[in-house]
Formats: sequence, structure tokens, C-alpha cells
Amino acid sequence: MEENRLIADCLSGDRTAQKKLFDRYAPKMLGVSRRYVKDPAEAEDVMIRAMYKVLTKLETFDGNGSFEGWVRRITVNEALMHLRKRKGLHTEELSPRQPDSGWSVLNELYHRDLIAVLDQLPVGYRLVFNLYVIEGYKHREIADLLGISINTSKSQLILAKQKLKAILTNYDTH
Repeated sequence: MEENRLIADCLSGDRTAQKKLFDRYAPKMLGVSRRYVKDPAEAEDVMIRAMYKVLTKLETFDGNGSFEGWVRRITVNEALMHLRKRKGLHTEELSPRQPDSGWSVLNELYHRDLIAVLDQLPVGYRLVFNLYVIEGYKHREIADLLGISINTSKSQLILAKQKLKAILTNYDTH
């Protein structure tokens, strides 16, 4: 079913269309949640809350940009709010971003392997790495979003890359 038609049917209260929309985006958004939230059950809760927001706030999607990008932004915001509640992380709502339509890290790595590696990073490293490398935010935006300095964002990224290199080097030897 074409995306615009599916959205229109959801807006008219069609439960079958709502289930189709959920089924279409939930698996990918679970992957997004898992990159931020280490515990699989908590990541699933985050995804479900995000998809609930998508379905109940669908009328706020203005059609500018991609629908998937809008859903992804809601999911990332939900994951960051979850982390803030659990760890005292200070965040603001993310501004809209367009997903990269070309090559991406996720297209090249098996999702399960990526999550296994990211789970080994400390929370701060993982957040900055996800926001900078995968979501495409700049250090200034990350600093504002997480309530840290630009230099802290940069150093967290450098440390995350070093830790990832060590993890992946270790994987090579096994």
C-alpha cells in the first residue's frame, strides 16, 4: 500500500491501516531504539511508546520531508527521554533530520552485530556516536541536546571510536 494512502487511512481511524503502518515501521524503529537503549526489553518499550506517539500524533506530520525520518525522530526522542529518566540525562527534542537515502553503516553491517558492539560502549560514548555517526548531528547540536560542551562531545566521539577499534580488533582475533 502506498505510504500516503496508508497515512490517510490511519487518519480516518482504519485499524487495519494502523496495524500495517505499525508492522512496516516497528522493526526498523526497534533497531533505532536498540542503538540507544542497551536492554532489549526496555528498547522494545521505547519503540512501542514511539509508535504509539506516531499513531496518535499522525495529524501533526506535515508532509515535509520523509515520513520515515519523522518516525525515526520520534523514536530517537523517545529513546533519549527514556535514558534521561533513568540516568538523569538532560536532553531536548531533536529537530527534524532527513535520513540518508544512500549508503549507510546499517546497510553494511548486520544489525545484530552492530548492536552487540555498541552495547559494549559506555552510555555517553554510545549516545554521541549514534547522534554523530549514524544520525548525522554536528557536535554543537549534540552538545546542546545532551547538555554537554562541544569539546566533551568531540572527546566522547574520539573515545568511542578508540573503544570501538579495540572491540573490533578483539573480534578479529577470535
